[in-house]
Amino acid sequence: MVTAYASIQDHQSSFDLFRFMLRKGHPKPNHFLFPHVLKYCQVTKFVHAQIEKLGFGQHPVVQTALIDSYSRLGEIENAISLFDEMPERDVPSWNAVISGCAQNGLFTRAITIFKKVQHRDIRPNQTTVVCALSACGHTGMLHVGKWIHGYVYRNMRSSDSFVLNALVDMYGKCGCLKEAKKVFDATSKKSLTSWNSMINCLALHGQSERAICVFEEMLHYVADVRPNEITFLGLLNACTHGGLVEKGRFYFQMMTLNYGIEPEIEHYGCLIDILGRAGRLEEALEVLGEMKIQPDEVVWGSLLNGCKIHGRADLAEFAVKKLLEIDPNNGGYGITLANVYGKLGKWDDVRRVRKMLKELNVPKTPGCSWIEVDNKVSQFHSVDKSHPRAEEIYQILENLVYFN
Repeated sequence: MVTAYASIQDHQSSFDLFRFMLRKGHPKPNHFLFPHVLKYCQVTKFVHAQIEKLGFGQHPVVQTALIDSYSRLGEIENAISLFDEMPERDVPSWNAVISGCAQNGLFTRAITIFKKVQHRDIRPNQTTVVCALSACGHTGMLHVGKWIHGYVYRNMRSSDSFVLNALVDMYGKCGCLKEAKKVFDATSKKSLTSWNSMINCLALHGQSERAICVFEEMLHYVADVRPNEITFLGLLNACTHGGLVEKGRFYFQMMTLNYGIEPEIEHYGCLIDILGRAGRLEEALEVLGEMKIQPDEVVWGSLLNGCKIHGRADLAEFAVKKLLEIDPNNGGYGITLANVYGKLGKWDDVRRVRKMLKELNVPKTPGCSWIEVDNKVSQFHSVDKSHPRAEEIYQILENLVYFN
């Protein structure tokens, strides 16, 4: 019954029945039961304690389920610790820890663990490869992504669309649109995810018209593929980067009227960004007023960006107030507002905003970026001097400024 409840997504009933079994003391749970209990469990440590108490702590299937569960809850260090303690690791356990690291933003760690698989008597499967490619895309580790592509070519001749889609996504995020298109074109049976991956790659790199052409090709030549919310998000992103206001409005309406897809917060954010960048801020406000869901910081941030571009200080102040209500600890919004006033020469307002931020003790969230040089990934934060070669980096920057 626990498994039956889990199979129909009734996870609360599944967990309640599991606890009832523990209270009654019989029948005792076996190792087949715990993966179903842990799948959507919110109290992993409690279940983990019961697993150890009942003597299933060394069972690979149970350990893998625990790694998955801890990773899903963001407790990735617990997941990694459990993985490190496993006496025998099979492919699912490697998949679980690589996927967990990627899901929790530890992309370089995911790649490091993936590389370790190569030194064991274990052959990565398609799930392992997809997780590793995702990490490569997020960190820009193109050389590792190409190496994985080579591994796929040599060892997975019948690789499914999930791997090919992951390759398209990886190449796209690393800026290799030519390679992404090559893999896309070579995919014999393109799923909706394949089309979405290609559209998003092109949109990400400002290839707006090409992204729209891929979408139109999908509509005209593929009968059994119907666009979804991700397809339209890619299209709207393409319109944002290309400044295609009317096309952006057209695809937003097509999504709702032709395909019955309710806009999500990301779709509204894109549309407001399109209108804001074009200076059509009153229309952007109208869209905000018509939203059926509560605007989040992405939506207000898109409006603020439009105000910054077109010097609308009054509207920028309104947007910043809304943003600070959502995230009081992000001083970046106030600094943007001060910059808008500074651009307009309103220095009294600049001082007023900076004084307000100081009184509220609002910190500025530092930006972060990764760069790969000589097969090594370095992470940088703005105004950061913790890098081991920071002095050399700053000296080169000063020389560049001086000689230019």
